[in-house]
Amino acid sequence: MIRLRNSLLAKYLLIVLCALVLIPLMFPLISILLYVPFLSSEGETGLYQDGTKLKNMWHAEAQKLKGADAEAVDAALRRLQARYDKAFMFWVDGAGRTRLQLPEKTSLPEVWTSAYTVKFMKESYDGDPFTVVAFIGGEEGAGEAEGTAGASSTGGKEERSAAVQAASSGFMVLEVPRSEMKPEGQKVRDNYSMVFVGGTLLILSLFLFVSLLFFYRIRRRLVRLQAAMTTPSGNGIPQPTTVENGDEIGKLESAFNDMVGKLETSRLREAEEEALRRDLIAKLSHDLRTPLTTIRGLAFRLKEEPLSPKGAEAVGLIERKIGYLAQLIENLFSYSLLSAGKYPYRPKPVEIVRMTRTLLAHWYPVFEKEGFVLEPDFPETPVYWEIDPEWLERVLDNYFQNVLRHAKTGRYLGVKVYAEQGGRMEIADRGPGMNGDSADKGAGIGLSIASLMLKEMNLRSRIESGPEGTVIVIGPRR
Repeated sequence: MIRLRNSLLAKYLLIVLCALVLIPLMFPLISILLYVPFLSSEGETGLYQDGTKLKNMWHAEAQKLKGADAEAVDAALRRLQARYDKAFMFWVDGAGRTRLQLPEKTSLPEVWTSAYTVKFMKESYDGDPFTVVAFIGGEEGAGEAEGTAGASSTGGKEERSAAVQAASSGFMVLEVPRSEMKPEGQKVRDNYSMVFVGGTLLILSLFLFVSLLFFYRIRRRLVRLQAAMTTPSGNGIPQPTTVENGDEIGKLESAFNDMVGKLETSRLREAEEEALRRDLIAKLSHDLRTPLTTIRGLAFRLKEEPLSPKGAEAVGLIERKIGYLAQLIENLFSYSLLSAGKYPYRPKPVEIVRMTRTLLAHWYPVFEKEGFVLEPDFPETPVYWEIDPEWLERVLDNYFQNVLRHAKTGRYLGVKVYAEQGGRMEIADRGPGMNGDSADKGAGIGLSIASLMLKEMNLRSRIESGPEGTVIVIGPRR
């Protein structure tokens, strides 16, 4: 069993639970983060928040400039601009000419008429920016154009009077954007929806990022495990992988390592058993040849003695069984050498047509004696294969011997060689097939030897067998 704290499911459920808890807590958390920093300064006002203070300050500064020349007015405006850097201020002299502007604007006229002055005050009244107009020297009739009404902007006659005063003595104007007059807390409240949406998206993005990181690490571990499973080592068995955690993937890695260990143990045991089997076959083959030779000599001696018909038949049967047993021992010995890679192999270019024709001529009397119909078919074009001629001769001998033993009922042997596509050889009989009944049917060691030899010579064989006969096709691998 996997402990809950080591489970991948528990880890991801913890991530989901944290997201579900943080999303409801996000509302009060964002509110606290937004408003707490401004609670301590709730009763304080900045330079721009109090419009009354701005108005009084501006009129007081204008009063101080009574009788001042243009340079003094310019110096006063520069001093005020240094303090109120977010405000726009300018002044107009008694002749109606625009003088210093801080900062410079191109929208103001160079010369102010009475009509333009009245229009400016109307447009500035209760508008944005917050505007204060004060006559230089503080003459009677000075006022402001702002939301609470001013002393000189409440009626048509007063507006005309202010225009006349402006033309005679000059005035100075202060403009402050309404956005700068809001308290910091109010600015935050105005942007609360955007901050809230941003905070929500931030938490969701954090959840998605953590989830992506979680699954990325899982995928990386699985890809590493897949690479370990599909990359065999020198012995054909994958190498063990490193177990990092005790979760489900860690358990899978441990199980894979256990499987690799069992495969290596099984492979070693199999190699030991194969070595013992080859050694046993080699020793048995050597030990059985001497008594078989003795029995064969005794059977030959009995055959020269006067025997009854039944005795002669028995001696002939003994000779056939001795030959079969000798061939079986030879096959076992050859199979053992082939499996161990100790059977001598000497490849060279061999002309297949001539070799097959010569070998079939050696077997011709045997098949003719058994009543077989031979059907050879060889091309005029020579066919060359890079093989060991003794190995191919051994393969064909095994096939011909199988036809002689197991396909006697068909009394047919066809041997054909084709020169097309690198050449191929075809051996056909009309026996009961490889699944049919045969009195001399063995364990198939001869076919196993033929298959191993063909594989080592880079040849392939295709066998098609049925009740109507068997066809074996031999050709180079492509």
